[in-house]
Amino acid sequence: MSETKRVLLAEPRGYCAGVDRAVETVERALDKHGAPVYVRKEIVHNRHVVETLAERGAIFVGETDEVPEGAIVVFSAHGVSPLVHQTAAERNLRTIDATCPLVTKVHQEAKRFARDDYDILLIGHEGHEEVEGTAGEAPQHIQLVDGPDSVDSVTVRDESKLVWLSQTTLSVDETMETVRRLREKFPLLNDPPSDDICYATQNRQVAVKAMAPECDLVIVVGSQNSSNSVRLVEVALQAGARAGHLVDYAREIDESWLEGVRTVGVTSGASVPEVLVRGVLDYLAERGYGTVETVNTANETLTFALPRELRPART
Repeated sequence: MSETKRVLLAEPRGYCAGVDRAVETVERALDKHGAPVYVRKEIVHNRHVVETLAERGAIFVGETDEVPEGAIVVFSAHGVSPLVHQTAAERNLRTIDATCPLVTKVHQEAKRFARDDYDILLIGHEGHEEVEGTAGEAPQHIQLVDGPDSVDSVTVRDESKLVWLSQTTLSVDETMETVRRLREKFPLLNDPPSDDICYATQNRQVAVKAMAPECDLVIVVGSQNSSNSVRLVEVALQAGARAGHLVDYAREIDESWLEGVRTVGVTSGASVPEVLVRGVLDYLAERGYGTVETVNTANETLTFALPRELRPART
């Protein structure tokens, strides 16, 4: 067995179509309207992206009531509840909605099942912006199920009118385990009309699973508050990587992680620009990990149109 140090680079990784659209939405809004453009919450969960946009004149706020009356506010890729739309309208804010279309799809499902008076079990992480937005569509009908262990405390009105939906950025395996336990308890549980976990989250997990068994260490580039990035570390470890760490930047890598390590896997979450991955590859190359092999498990071609307010006028 050769002692060559190498990097396995997961493909696909990094930006998904929804993130690409959301970031471009803020950039275009700044181009069109000039600074400042307000953004409710982080546009996507990535430190570098948020800092870069802030330098260009985006002002990130926690809630719409922090935005001056009549100003422009962009809603983040994670989506917002109807209440947020309402408060924005009351303050005469000009809203640009950068919600990922795949999150919007889950909102539509929630509204439809609530109209039909179903109990909706929303699988997701408590406090995550996406979950708050989706739950806000039908608060009387939705209860949060935060992982397999919280299944025991779920109670429903009518087992025959019960459906599960999920946050788009979860671990596929853990979600299916939660669903399995829910179905043991409620055999009549309905599945969502289509898969809620987004294509990009699934693809990045599949790529990591493919390379993890060969990796002594997996480095995931992404922010601590990025659900899909955190999941990638968990998936890598479950799939056989001997160690796994999440970093925003190459400078956060601890050199001691590389001791005795022959194969390093590298990937990035769906909100991570490729420049940050390049930084990690350069860091590793300087330490002898010059051979980079790509592990490709899917080709992504999906793109989403910008919000209508920002589309070029038809000539």
